[in-house]
Amino acid sequence: MKSFRRELWFETRSRRAFVNITPDIEESLRQSGIKEGLLLCNAMHITASVFINDDESGLHQDFEDWLEQLAPEKPYSRYRHNGFEDNGDAHLKRTVMGREVVVAVTEGKLDLGPWEQIFYGEFDGKRKKRVLIKIIGE
Repeated sequence: MKSFRRELWFETRSRRAFVNITPDIEESLRQSGIKEGLLLCNAMHITASVFINDDESGLHQDFEDWLEQLAPEKPYSRYRHNGFEDNGDAHLKRTVMGREVVVAVTEGKLDLGPWEQIFYGEFDGKRKKRVLIKIIGE
């Protein structure tokens, strides 16, 4: 069995962002040479997420609106976590959106549904964060 590891780094200009990382992950899969196996992709920070969904701007705005209703950024004082930081909402948003995805690799390709894309979700941006890609298989 072969194993491949790569890190992607992000530093978004805004506090919150959704970045389609499918092309980066497909490139990693090509580099790995693995044709059959599993790919794990996970955020390495507690205020960021990796998830699968449709790449449609209206849906992304719906996510933003929905998450802001669930865990509003302000007032910062509403969160016990906020003392030296102001990111209590980002921790909650990450919990809802998830930490990682696992995707089957079949015939050297990501085995995704027709509209599925992989996204990096940032909820406390403007600083460097990383995503881990780990691929195992033959």
